[in-house]
Amino acid sequence: MHTVVVGTSGVTASDVLAVARGGARIELSAEAVAALAAAREIVDALAAKPEPVYGVSTGFGALASRHISPELRAQLQRNIVRSHAAGMGPRVEREVVRALMFLRLKTVCSGHTGVRPEVAQTMADVLNAGITPVVHEYGSLGCSGDLAPLSHCALTLMGEGDAEGPDGVVRPAGELLAEHGIAPVELREKEGLALLNGTDGMLGMLVMALADLDMLYKSADVTAALSLEALLGTDKVLAPELHAIRPHPGQGASAANMLAVLDGSELTGHHQDDAPRVQDAYSVRCAPQVAGAGRDTIAHARLVAERELASAVDNPVVLPDGRVESNGNFHGAPVAYVLDFLAIAAADLGSIAERRTDRLLDKNRSHGLPPFLADDAGVDSGLMIAQYTQAALVSEMKRLAVPASADSIPSSAMQEDHVSMGWSAARKLRTAVDNLTRIIAVELYAATRAMELREGLAPAPASRAVIDAVRAAGVEGPGPDRFLSPDLAAADAFVRGGHVVEAVEKVTGPLR
Repeated sequence: MHTVVVGTSGVTASDVLAVARGGARIELSAEAVAALAAAREIVDALAAKPEPVYGVSTGFGALASRHISPELRAQLQRNIVRSHAAGMGPRVEREVVRALMFLRLKTVCSGHTGVRPEVAQTMADVLNAGITPVVHEYGSLGCSGDLAPLSHCALTLMGEGDAEGPDGVVRPAGELLAEHGIAPVELREKEGLALLNGTDGMLGMLVMALADLDMLYKSADVTAALSLEALLGTDKVLAPELHAIRPHPGQGASAANMLAVLDGSELTGHHQDDAPRVQDAYSVRCAPQVAGAGRDTIAHARLVAERELASAVDNPVVLPDGRVESNGNFHGAPVAYVLDFLAIAAADLGSIAERRTDRLLDKNRSHGLPPFLADDAGVDSGLMIAQYTQAALVSEMKRLAVPASADSIPSSAMQEDHVSMGWSAARKLRTAVDNLTRIIAVELYAATRAMELREGLAPAPASRAVIDAVRAAGVEGPGPDRFLSPDLAAADAFVRGGHVVEAVEKVTGPLR
């Protein structure tokens, strides 16, 4: 099994994906253990002094003015975890919980949090055992960290609350720890706070969304090319020299991908035949511009994610010179913004895909295709309602594109009077990515059927490869009406598994 070694820095997006989705094991480096021990010595020294230090010998948030006596400090750390584990609503997905726990461990191992090495090792042991704390949908405002979600994870480390075992069954966390020989942690000064105070949930969801969107944007380039072919459009608008004079990198990459898919097609270039067109419609002609803008948004979001992966987000933090200082680095604005940006880009990509699907189904705009791609229009309805489903998904995408990060709601008796709502931005982006997958699947279904209805003209070799692969995956071709939902589900699984890109790249080589 793949192993991820956590040091004081250098965790990558691929490490996050390996742990969250691939079940990779985790080891702590000797460097990390040494950094943990050194930072803990500083915290212990401060805890022994009479002067109050936030997070070490005081209360939290609006209660930070109270000095806590030594005999109450262990109770203080337990209490912050218990009281902050106040999430409600549906359970959060296993991969999200694993990502946020791993990212919290990454920050703990930086040596800036003051957590003891044995606490970090317990975090790794829980992940390695396949134990997943029960985390709920609601409870994070994206400021002071993803407090409630991380608190539910910390509760599991204490042997309290509920968790899911490797068998998928939810049980008391204490029982699961005992079965795997893991001793519950007894939190000491600052440790409870350090386990809660990070942007780890929203960052984990950003990293996973970026991986998913990379695949979906390539898939969308392919389905846009298939629709262009099916509509007998021109590929001249994809010429590199046209995109060179507007040098947005994403636009150039999308155009190049579409051109690679269309190489050798007998269907392109017929826009001046029986029903002459001066130009193709925007949804066809401007596909690289729209998808390209989304790609550039992804590039910016990836830059933010990389910076956040390189960060130690906690409050207070232990600095190399021995100071323990309060700060505002837990504020989720940098991550929240790009999560919202991505939801906007995804909504627009879904919207333009739906417009191409509708064009394929409309006999007045499809240049010779049967109405709704039906076998016997009137007797058969064809893909009429498949487009309805796609339109409903697009409509929801537009609602999901409303930014969460533009909102703020005060908390903690106005001490935390401006929050990022980054967790909410991440949650709705996950839904948006899920919906975008389905939208692209419907366009794939329509475009492949439409090409098979163009008799006497051969699609490009790459397009043919997609048609053959999707048919082999159980997505049926043209014919009389049938129960459509299974076909759409199979198309969705085909897109979701990355098989659109896989089929094309066997012909074209790697897409951009």
